[in-house]
Amino acid sequence: MRKSNILLLSVFILFLYTAALSAQNKKMNMADYEKRKMEFVRKEAGLTQAEADKYFPLNNELTQKKFELHKRHRDKVQRIKDNSNISDEEYRKMLEDDVEIKLQEAALDKEYAPKFERVLTPEKLYRAQQAERSFIQKEVSNFRSEQGNKNSQKNSLGNNRRR
Repeated sequence: MRKSNILLLSVFILFLYTAALSAQNKKMNMADYEKRKMEFVRKEAGLTQAEADKYFPLNNELTQKKFELHKRHRDKVQRIKDNSNISDEEYRKMLEDDVEIKLQEAALDKEYAPKFERVLTPEKLYRAQQAERSFIQKEVSNFRSEQGNKNSQKNSLGNNRRR
């Protein structure tokens, strides 16, 4: 159960990092995001300052490693996609790479699990992971609704100009 929670959290974190990096062009402030996330997780999980001081650097280290894994994979996929004639072999390679990334990510989760257990009690670790997942879901939802509002405003402006 805990492994699946860690894996799910990892996927959310990677999605958010990917969204955040592409959103930097859209004025998303990562430092502000990280500060808000840390405050939310600390409060929701009931972490003391000492626990937070140990947990967040470790969590950020794991997240960064996963982000790098996915960045290398995205770069490979983009190089293949840039080629308009993609062969079945290249598609097969992309699928194999997808599986390999998931295995490497699971290996990182397994490597970091005992490190996290030395930092927080199982209950607080679970609560921190749940809080982070909840925060990420809210952020993604907010980001999407902001993007939807911007698109709606652009469309209504465009419609008004045509009249």
